[in-house]
Amino acid sequence: MAEIRVESVRKTFGKVQAVWDVDLTVHDQEFVVLLGPSGCGKTTLLRCIAGLEQVDQGRVSIGQRDVTDLPPRRRQIAMVFQSYAVFPHLTVFENVAFGLRMQRKPNDEIKKRVQSAAELLHIEELLERYPAQLSGGQRQRVAVARAIAVQAMVLLMDEPLSNLDALLRLEMRAELKRLLQEIEATTLYVTHDQVEALSLGDRIAVMHGGQILQYDTPLSVYDKPADLFIGGFIGNPPMNFLDGEIRTEDGQVLVQTGGGEIYPSPEVQTMLRQLKDQSVLVGIRAENIETLPAPADDTLQAEVLVVEPLGSHNLITMQLGPERIKVNTEADFKAQPNQTLWLRLNTDKISWIDKASGRALYYD
Repeated sequence: MAEIRVESVRKTFGKVQAVWDVDLTVHDQEFVVLLGPSGCGKTTLLRCIAGLEQVDQGRVSIGQRDVTDLPPRRRQIAMVFQSYAVFPHLTVFENVAFGLRMQRKPNDEIKKRVQSAAELLHIEELLERYPAQLSGGQRQRVAVARAIAVQAMVLLMDEPLSNLDALLRLEMRAELKRLLQEIEATTLYVTHDQVEALSLGDRIAVMHGGQILQYDTPLSVYDKPADLFIGGFIGNPPMNFLDGEIRTEDGQVLVQTGGGEIYPSPEVQTMLRQLKDQSVLVGIRAENIETLPAPADDTLQAEVLVVEPLGSHNLITMQLGPERIKVNTEADFKAQPNQTLWLRLNTDKISWIDKASGRALYYD
């Protein structure tokens, strides 16, 4: 078993609370992503698990062992850094073999493991080269091969793809997912890139201000953000938010926005009925809004501001009452600036956010 458990961990640097009362469990062979903006504490948390930072409070366990006070070499982990950290004076073979030599493994076993790791990363033809003779993507593959060659219980990865160009990141992302499925390692992966998080992780822990705000599957984090920050951080474009007031009319609950009235589903009406006259935010993603050229039932009138053709679809910025929103349409949908269109919101996909606390109503 290589389960990672973090319990009530705190880490401060002077007066800065980098990590504050964090609890996290990564199951055996699970791939978990720590996602958040720069400065949110995700790398500090990873370094606390690795033993590169000593926690001020709390407990870190790997498998059945409490490793809180153990040095990194005794935690049975392997780490891949953002900067590759390959040794320029060593060949690719010796770079991959470095951890094994530190463990004093026999030469025959070293050769076998290096060859196996090189084949998994498709770098077997590069073993006699030096890092200066490699591209950025090849160096990153060397760093990953070195980490998996030691067959550690846990693999920790700190933004390993951030130094690569966009196309290479796309290729490496797919390769990395295939690789980790093959080696069945317990993996904790740090990134600020939401696409990496959504495409790679079994679960995502979204961090902000040194705390984990939501820990769930990628689909749940995307469709049902726990608060205003997550909805605005995840998604391209981010989730739209409309100011709304809960009202009751003829026994039916509705939400009055600057752009018109929204009628929630019966299940949501039951929840909102208890919050009469309370202010809420109506969160809706661009792909969950239907755009119509003519008025229809349950639609809101909006004016086109900007049309951005993106090949597979159009991204349209619209003025809806006092607010601007983003809407996705089919690539062949015709729209021009200053044109009036009508929008139908998929009420089953709305996130209802308490305006005062910023938390989703269904998480309170």
